[in-house]
Amino acid sequence: MIDPELDLTVERVIRAPRASVWKAWTDPAKFAQWWVPAPAVCRVERLEVRPGGAMVTQLSEDGTQFVPHLDASFLVVEETERLVFTNAIDSSWRPANPEPFVMTAEVMLADHPEGTDYRIIVRHGTSAARARHEELGFADGWGTVTKQLAAVAEGMQ
Repeated sequence: MIDPELDLTVERVIRAPRASVWKAWTDPAKFAQWWVPAPAVCRVERLEVRPGGAMVTQLSEDGTQFVPHLDASFLVVEETERLVFTNAIDSSWRPANPEPFVMTAEVMLADHPEGTDYRIIVRHGTSAARARHEELGFADGWGTVTKQLAAVAEGMQ
């Protein structure tokens, strides 16, 4: 259930089968191609797509110097249907308080006549955290990476 006071969402039809979208999310080489808005570059340190598995990425603005980007854990993995991850627990299973906010993201994939119905809900603990994420460019950032995800998945056909 979506709480408009706490949650932000992205929805898109990706013109590729769910298996391709899933692979773009779960294959480290594919994931690195779309996870951060271009022209920034992503390096995947760990992508262990299983409940309790790590999701650790680094970001580079120039393609040479990388800084930590995300240190998170997968909570739920339902193949080709659903992924849930959070940065409230880091990849070592330690409680985390990441800046600028804590979030839990749920990715849902469903069949659509034109490919895959792609939905993501990013949940926040407070309305202030949600507002902060929105102010930092949620719509533009997550919209951009969703567009990049679609390009990767659609290119696999």
